[in-house]
Amino acid sequence: MSNSHYPNPFITQRADPHIWQHTDGHYYFIASVPEYDRLEIRRSPTLEGLATARPRVIWRKHASGPMSALIWAPELHFINGNWYIYFAAAPSDKIIKGLFQHRMFVLECSDADPLSGKWQEKGRVKTPIDSFSLDATHFSHDGKSYYLWAQKDPAIEGNSNLYLAEMSNPWTLKTAPVMLSKPELEWETRGFSVNEGPAFICHDDKLFITYSASATDENYCIGLLWADLFADITDPTQWHKSQTPVFTTQADNRQFGPGHSSFTQNENGEDVLVYHARNYTEIHGDPLYDPNRHTRLKTFTWDKEGMPVFGEPPADDA
Repeated sequence: MSNSHYPNPFITQRADPHIWQHTDGHYYFIASVPEYDRLEIRRSPTLEGLATARPRVIWRKHASGPMSALIWAPELHFINGNWYIYFAAAPSDKIIKGLFQHRMFVLECSDADPLSGKWQEKGRVKTPIDSFSLDATHFSHDGKSYYLWAQKDPAIEGNSNLYLAEMSNPWTLKTAPVMLSKPELEWETRGFSVNEGPAFICHDDKLFITYSASATDENYCIGLLWADLFADITDPTQWHKSQTPVFTTQADNRQFGPGHSSFTQNENGEDVLVYHARNYTEIHGDPLYDPNRHTRLKTFTWDKEGMPVFGEPPADDA
């Protein structure tokens, strides 16, 4: 049974949360900050300790250029002995043809401690289409390194689709991207047509990708893709899409727009869904500039078919 409870909200005003459980016995946390101007990491020997751990700023946006605005959705990964942060950035906050101008970038740290170590900019992760792109994550499977992200294809209606490619190194794609999913179902196209914020998890004989869909208000929700453990994951036909969302707004609990998930395990070996949500719907102006998407944690289980059972987002603690 999954029964560990965490304070709700877990960390206030931190959207797009990502937790890395490292081999040094520590948990590392990174997320978007409301000002969208910096990258900061916090560390704790316990998962719950991240809530009160002191953040360390390791990078700030540039004064001008492609990494000077709207620093979004960072993820911290340890790959082949080095630390990496994937994030999206834009040259300004301008919206052109209905889209921000984000591209994807990488930082590298070869020191053991990512909080005190030196971070080096490795530049942009280039994809065949030069377009709005963000929310990159990394995972290893069957001895190969993969990059998974969201991007706009001008030939496809909507804001962003999900793409997968093998990597030759942590900042360079090795293979041509394949599209795994595009927003096509009703719950993926509320407000905006969006597939973004992908996260990877493997369980028993299946591979899973959660992703977020629709506008970033109360319509935001989590969808699910899955494939067989031994499938060719670069073949889009091997991935199945849930026809209904797997984690959604729960008005009775006053939890609105849960999304942009990642995964970790707690000290008891329980699987934990890491996500953000608001506790109100009355947003003034663009939801992206509302700071109160709070990081939340929820343990979850698996059913007898090996599918994840996320349940519903629990109410805030009294």
